[in-house]
Amino acid sequence: MLRYIDSGKMGRGQHGWLDSHFHFSFAEYCNPDNVQFGVLRVMNDDQVQSGTGFEAHSHKNMEIISYVVEGELTHADSMKNEETLTRGQVQYMSAGTGVQHSEFNHGKSLLRFFQIWILPDRDGYPPNYGSRRFAWEDRRNKWLFVASEAGKSGDSPHAPIRIHADVNICATLLDPGKSLDFKVGAGRQAYLALIEGEACVNGVSLSKRDALEIAEEDIRLAAAGQNPSHALILEMAKA
Repeated sequence: MLRYIDSGKMGRGQHGWLDSHFHFSFAEYCNPDNVQFGVLRVMNDDQVQSGTGFEAHSHKNMEIISYVVEGELTHADSMKNEETLTRGQVQYMSAGTGVQHSEFNHGKSLLRFFQIWILPDRDGYPPNYGSRRFAWEDRRNKWLFVASEAGKSGDSPHAPIRIHADVNICATLLDPGKSLDFKVGAGRQAYLALIEGEACVNGVSLSKRDALEIAEEDIRLAAAGQNPSHALILEMAKA
């Protein structure tokens, strides 16, 4: 089963320095019928103007992934981590028992990144931070395994980021005319976000920022149009 999600009907947060597309209820966008998808609680497509960002604030008991689409994302936290990531690179933070962090755009151009929150399998993990500077070509015309559940190395042996939830996260960049298959078996579901370009999934057309809910159905993601198709998919247990 597939359910198409039109980006034009997503929640929005527009504050001058920040322009956000909310896939699920967040901040000023409150929709009781669209709170989460399985353990995927937040997916925000954020655009942050140069010289601005999110001041230090707290999180607790949440697995947080940030996927940089363009520009520079500078992270700092109460665990003394500080670094800047660029296009295609990923950071991971397990908020656990509590952590403070900030996210800024100190670059000269627009920052666009996906902020993803996943509910952990239990509360109370020690806070943790990490990042991966994936090479851009690692996802070209193939699935790049970004993250998977800690302790289940047999599921996704190439996923270097381990999270405290039954979720597999993959990214791809498909050249025009290329396609990729992805298995979503019995008892499983997936959420696909098209970051850039155009695509077709099992006959459903997607444009930039559109999304798709997938339940127990294998898919074929095909690039459409003249530009590459850039996508993220999160596969998990069916709610």
